[in-house]
Amino acid sequence: MEVPTDDIRFQIELEFVQCLASPSYLNHLAINKYFDNPAFLHYLQYLKYWKKPEYARYINYPHALTFLDLLDGEKFRQMIAHDNFRDLVHQQQGLHWMHYHNNRVKAAEAAAASPDTVASE
Repeated sequence: MEVPTDDIRFQIELEFVQCLASPSYLNHLAINKYFDNPAFLHYLQYLKYWKKPEYARYINYPHALTFLDLLDGEKFRQMIAHDNFRDLVHQQQGLHWMHYHNNRVKAAEAAAASPDTVASE
């Protein structure tokens, strides 16, 4: 088997890490027992280098990094195998996407309007 070049490896690992943003994909990994394989769990630990800013800037789906951390927990790995938990996680993810930006804008506007932010003379 041919060893991929650094560029190809970068692309493969980036694509895989971004797949971790999908609760359905995590469910697939769980029901197919990938999380029972110590080598696979070790690979997930290795992939944490994507959290470094110089790599994270390439991530289009930042939830992937959150899920990468959550996969450290055995309880999460067990629960994501259940369809109802997968659906709950997916729903919460959708709500976050829907409201995160608006909540950040409101917080920034409130901070700007706060008398604490007015410079004293």
